[in-house]
Amino acid sequence: MNAITSSAASAAVSSKARALTGRAIVPGDKSISHRALIMGGLAVGETTITGLLLGEDVLRTATVMAALGAKIEETQQPGDKHDGRLPTEGGRVWRVWGRGVGGLSEPADVLDMGNSGTGARLIAGLLSAYPFTSFMTGDASLRGRPMDRVIKPLSQTGATFTCRSKGRLPMAVTGTPLPMPLTYESPIASAQVKSAILLAGLHAQGITTVIEPAASRDHTERMFRHFGVDVRVETGLAGGEAGSSRYKVEVVGQPEITGRPINVPADPSSAAFLVVSALLVPGSHLILPNIGINPLRVGLFQTLEEMGANIAYTNRREEAGEPVADLEVKYSALKGVKVPAHRAPSMIDEYPILAIAAACAEGETHMAGLAELKVKESDRLSAMANGLAACGVSATAGADSLTVRGGGPKGNTPITIPVNLDHRIAMSFLVLGMTGDRPIAVDDASAINTSFPDFIGLMNGLGANIEAVHQRDLP
Repeated sequence: MNAITSSAASAAVSSKARALTGRAIVPGDKSISHRALIMGGLAVGETTITGLLLGEDVLRTATVMAALGAKIEETQQPGDKHDGRLPTEGGRVWRVWGRGVGGLSEPADVLDMGNSGTGARLIAGLLSAYPFTSFMTGDASLRGRPMDRVIKPLSQTGATFTCRSKGRLPMAVTGTPLPMPLTYESPIASAQVKSAILLAGLHAQGITTVIEPAASRDHTERMFRHFGVDVRVETGLAGGEAGSSRYKVEVVGQPEITGRPINVPADPSSAAFLVVSALLVPGSHLILPNIGINPLRVGLFQTLEEMGANIAYTNRREEAGEPVADLEVKYSALKGVKVPAHRAPSMIDEYPILAIAAACAEGETHMAGLAELKVKESDRLSAMANGLAACGVSATAGADSLTVRGGGPKGNTPITIPVNLDHRIAMSFLVLGMTGDRPIAVDDASAINTSFPDFIGLMNGLGANIEAVHQRDLP
């Protein structure tokens, strides 16, 4: 298994792009990659994974699962070429030999999750079901993010947690030898919270139930089914959030699962940056194969289409329980819209790049239900409002909303945007720099490695003009 490498902090400057054209392979889905490694470690026998995202977040999860006793190897298949359907990353195949449900072992060292909130919360759920003590930490950004949203329900299964104030890492997790099945009604629609509880419930004798005020991403449920786990879902329950209905999922614990092949679809959250770039740069025409179009992940694409985006879906199919399609995107004149709060769970990671689209659209775009953005890798709500304002775009942040008035960035003087270790903020403002006469720099492009390691190289190959620079040379 490859070791995790961290590059020295470097900056990047994005200037006006020529038309973006061609066929681009988007990295594998980050959420599904995490779950593939975890489930492979819990299965008996060999799980083969193609299309795994090679970003730092996912590699952290791979390292942690190996520390817990799973055997993980990365191999190269000679002569295996990308066929436009399955993103095999040039022939890379990851093989995971699992230990079975309940078979993981005590780690010998601290588990460092880097910048990965998804990895940290899912692994916390896993560790809560094992009768040993583990220690978890992360980088400066992750150590500032709340873990109490998973600590509260997981404590009810019999596990104990010791952490810093407000549920922050570093954290000690002492699992229970007899995890209790849990019925938990979550106050928020969060795939991370739901998945942490379901992973704990996989080890409990009986049925574990999670009820959400609205349906969050269902990658865990789909992955469980792919491995033969008994999963029961009810939708349309009364009493949900405005414009939505409650969602209930039940998992029957202590299954015997065996290894399965997994082809990870391309990540729609990563594809979002290419989609918006093509929509905003005149003359652009991109083909993006094998994009995941899970109905609970396509809120951004739905919103962009309401704004007037020209996005076509072809070759629809299913991979490992996940719906996928090839996307064809052409430059479009966008108009502002009102984005309802109930759509937030299906596009929570895409609001930064949606704000960029809104900044270049005609009229005003109002986005509601954004309180969750304050506890992501950074306070994304403030970061987007402040960054857009610095670029001459009128933007107003409320307690849980963002209003952006279009017209594009103003002026031609280069400007630097601080990203605060947030990969999506960095990529979003590099996209904005492609659209006008004002070069836009980000102070730390290395943050992008957590989810999209070759973002700059890929974009430049399509027609972008992004230059890596030293921080000392920033405007």
